[in-house]
Order: sequence, then structure tokens, then C-alpha cells
Amino acid sequence: MVLGKVKSLTISFDCLNDSNVPVYSSGDTVSGRVNLEVTGEIRVKSLKIHARGHAKVRWTESRNAGSNTAYTQNYTEEVEYFNHKDILIGHERDDDNSEEGFNTIHSGRHEYAFSFELPQTPLATSFEGRHGSVRYWVKAELHRPWLLPVKLKKEFTVFEHIDINTPSLLSPQAGTKEKTLCCWFCTSGPISLSAKIERKGYTPGESIQIFAEIENCSSRMVVPKAAIYQTQAFYAKGKMKEVKQLVANLRGESLSSGKTETWNGKLLKIPPVSPSILDCSIIRVEYSLMVYVDIPGAMDLFLNLPLVIGTIPLHPFGSRTSSVSSQCSMNINWLGLSLPERPEAPPSYAEVVTEEQRRNNLAPVSACDDFERALQGPLFAYIQEFRFLPPPLYSEIDPNPDQSADDRPSCPSR
Repeated sequence: MVLGKVKSLTISFDCLNDSNVPVYSSGDTVSGRVNLEVTGEIRVKSLKIHARGHAKVRWTESRNAGSNTAYTQNYTEEVEYFNHKDILIGHERDDDNSEEGFNTIHSGRHEYAFSFELPQTPLATSFEGRHGSVRYWVKAELHRPWLLPVKLKKEFTVFEHIDINTPSLLSPQAGTKEKTLCCWFCTSGPISLSAKIERKGYTPGESIQIFAEIENCSSRMVVPKAAIYQTQAFYAKGKMKEVKQLVANLRGESLSSGKTETWNGKLLKIPPVSPSILDCSIIRVEYSLMVYVDIPGAMDLFLNLPLVIGTIPLHPFGSRTSSVSSQCSMNINWLGLSLPERPEAPPSYAEVVTEEQRRNNLAPVSACDDFERALQGPLFAYIQEFRFLPPPLYSEIDPNPDQSADDRPSCPSR
């Protein structure tokens, strides 16, 4: 009998989204199929799958142990999130080459379903960094008698969701700094920088509105700039390795001596980047917005505003609330801003109190003592009538404007 051959071995996932990209999060069920195509009949001992998720860190450092001695120190660390094994065909014993227990697979295409559940505990988001990674994968292994196994590994993506619609991520971020330049015994005026963003949490594809004021009282030409940085931190054996990468940046207009520049919501778009990783013990990915002043021949003046890149975008209601609250909390005189939205008109009187309610509440009230009998006079009737009168018509123009500054009485001298 002529034994057949394995033409292909593939893995496909049952995707949970419309983009046909296998993306999951903690607690989800990962399911799919192992597709096997053979020409002719083959005998199989087992077809297994092995699913695993882990974070791994590795880097090396050179050490000097003396005048002529040097060595390399390795730093490695690993965290396992889950480890799942299953047998789709056959049995566990791979070293048994006896004729008993073999499965015969006929020529053609064959599918074998698999399924497993991710842990309910938080998982780290899939990530590929300079000195470490977070990876999730499924490996299929086809074992046949007297032949090397056929293996295939396919990765899938896990997102540990970060909802930016939380109070801590909706709070504005702001800062102020000042720097005075000195050259021997000559001192120029200060360079001041104030910057603010409306919230801390964003998602990829959003644009950050930057509100800033830069004042140059020095004798040099300076340039205001802004940049988003990603910081990767790796931990192993009590040591830390940090990598900082530029994500996006922008440049303002050059400022000569005595000039001021104001950014009233200058936009800096966030490109497609990995979400923040904040819960992994050996890998941490953080972001920050640096607003700074480039000063030739001196150290830059800069402000670092922390960012969190999430996966769940801002809800429309949260966006309006965040925008209004952040605008109100800003120093309006400093930025010269007005509220972004016009106030809404209150409901009409008929929507609040019906005519029947108004008449019922105007009915006489029985007196119980001398005080209540005193209130049965015209004053009590006026109070009851006033309670259910319609409010004045809404208007954005004040019918009784304040007196002008010239007509107001001057403050008495103390």
C-alpha cells in the first residue's frame, strides 16, 4: 500500500468581529478549526492542539569584571497567563509505534473543531516590544508513526480593554513651567510655558486638543513644539530596561524676543499604536504628551502630561460632559475661550404643570389654628398663585441688563 502525504495543515479561528481578525479579551471563548488536507490514506497517532499565552522579557548587558575580563549578563523573566492542551485525534502516547491505536485518514480535506476559554482574570494586551513581548497562540501537531511530526503555530490577539469613560481618565491634565537663561553675568528675561489638555484618556485615531501659552521674554529665538512619546519598561531580576519612542509630533511658529503664542486647541493626531499596558508585572507600556519650548544653545523647557491609550472610545454623552467641564475649569482669562455650547431653553410651563393641577392647588385650604387663619388672607392667596405661575419666557438677551460701569456707584474709600 502506498502511503499518502500531508498536503497542508492550517488553523482558522471563528472570529468574533466583522473584520475577520481574531481578537479576544479575558473570559472569551476561542474557537476554530484545524484543517488537514491529505493525498491518499495516512495513518495518524494523534492530532493535538496546544494553546498558550505568556509575557516574556529578555535582554543582555556587558559587565566588566577587571582590567582584562568582561562577561555578558542575561536578564530574562516570564509570566504565563494560560496553558491549554487538547487531543483532537488519537491518544496521548506519541512514543508508541505499534500498529494498535492508529487512526486512518482518507484522502481529501478534513476539519477538526477546537474550543477553549480564556481566563477570567485580567490578561495583558498583545504586544511586541524592543526587549519583550506578550503573545497568544494556538499550535497544532500531527503525529504519525515513524515520521517527524507536522507542526503549525498561529497567533491571535488579546486586548485587555481600557475604558476611557472613567472619571480618572476624563480629568484635565495641565502644568506650568518657567525658565530663565543665564550667560555668565548676563541674565535675560524668563521663558514661560503653560499647557493643558481636556482629558487623560484617548484612543488611537483621536486628536488631542492642546491649549497652551508660550511667552518669550528672553533674547533668543525659540520654537514651541509638542510630541507624543511611548515608554516601554521591561523588568527582570530586579532590573529595569526602558525604551522611549516618538509616536507623533508637531511644531509651532518661531517666537522672537518679547513675543507670545497661544494654542487654542491645536490638534495632534494619535496614530495606530498599542494600548497602554498597566497591569503586567514584567512589561509596562505608557504614553505621555510633551509640550516643550526648543531653546537653541540651552536645555529645553518642557511639560510632561500623562496619557492613557485605551480601547473603548469616548461615549457621546461623556464627550459633551468632559468638554464642558474641562472648558469651565480652564482659566478663561488666560486662554480667552468661551463655553463651547449655547444653553438650552427650559421646558414650557404647560409641560411641567397642567391646568388641572394649578386649579386644584388654588382651592381653599382649611384652617387649623390662628396662624393658618392669618394666612387665609391675600398674602396666602398670592403665595399659592405664585407657586404655579409660568416662568418668564426664555431669552438669550437679558431684558434687564446690568448698569454700565459709569452708572454704578463707586466703592467707598476705606
